[in-house]
Amino acid sequence: MDTRKRKRMLSNRESARRSRQRKQKHLDDLMAQVRQLTTENHQILTSMNMTSQVYLNIEAENSILRAQMAELGQRLESLNEIVNYLNSSTNGLFETQQDHGTQTHDDDSLMQPWSSIYLNHAAIMPSADVFIGRAHGQKEM
Repeated sequence: MDTRKRKRMLSNRESARRSRQRKQKHLDDLMAQVRQLTTENHQILTSMNMTSQVYLNIEAENSILRAQMAELGQRLESLNEIVNYLNSSTNGLFETQQDHGTQTHDDDSLMQPWSSIYLNHAAIMPSADVFIGRAHGQKEM
């Protein structure tokens, strides 16, 4: 009976030892998982902070660009009003060649410095050579 009792006691001890080992391994696995998740959490938070900062920077830049766009739109509108006023008040002194042809004047011509409005100015303004030639008695070519 003693040997049986002793054998059972040894078996129980061995079983308890295995149970403690399993518990310890499970605890070690859980601790490793906690470390891994903590590291991932830190990386995600860092990434979120960086992304938030980039977003705020872009949002600030976007606000500046919107303000600049509004200002430039107002300037363009003012310039268009000035051009329309000059065209209407000077009876076409600044008319474009398009006004004389089949096409009508539109706002796109203001965006093209080579448009006919500038070419008309060049045609109106005589070159200095004309004045110098006339002063010296030469004929115009």
